Amino acid sequence: MQRVTRSGVRWLTRAAEDGEACRKTWEHDPRSPYLLPVGPLFEVLTVNQELGLETFDQLRRRGMPTGPVLADWAARQVGFMLPPDSGDRFRRVLARETNSPPAYRYLDASAVVVVPGPLTLTGDRYEWLAPPTEELDPSPVRAVALAVMLAASADLIARAEHFGEADGDVE
Repeated sequence: MQRVTRSGVRWLTRAAEDGEACRKTWEHDPRSPYLLPVGPLFEVLTVNQELGLETFDQLRRRGMPTGPVLADWAARQVGFMLPPDSGDRFRRVLARETNSPPAYRYLDASAVVVVPGPLTLTGDRYEWLAPPTEELDPSPVRAVALAVMLAASADLIARAEHFGEADGDVE
């Protein structure tokens, strides 16, 4: 069970178009997902579930910053929340890390995202892998770490999928 802190809930409700309605929804049902506009307080990078889980795991195992991370199990997508205006930095670093970047969607001010409620349980469609505990730190480190580890994780997955196929492999 992942739980959003009170500071995290305040931050998320500030992002809502109607913060009071968001707060009341979560008071009534803390597991209820909610649609939030992207842009003013955060942006979101989404990737397929396999790549997202591998990237999240690699970031955590290496003690790198993750920020809030959410999953939509039905859509098989993982989303990483980043500070506003992180997109250009993320894209520049990713381009330096790989000539063939993995598929991703970068959601900014023109988008909306469904976020899990403050209290999610295993088996819920929307779940926090790393819930928000406070406002996002505006540091560029998170975007850089995510770009580097996304490229590395995509390469790891590709290599694992083709293990044993290359000529000259030892049997």
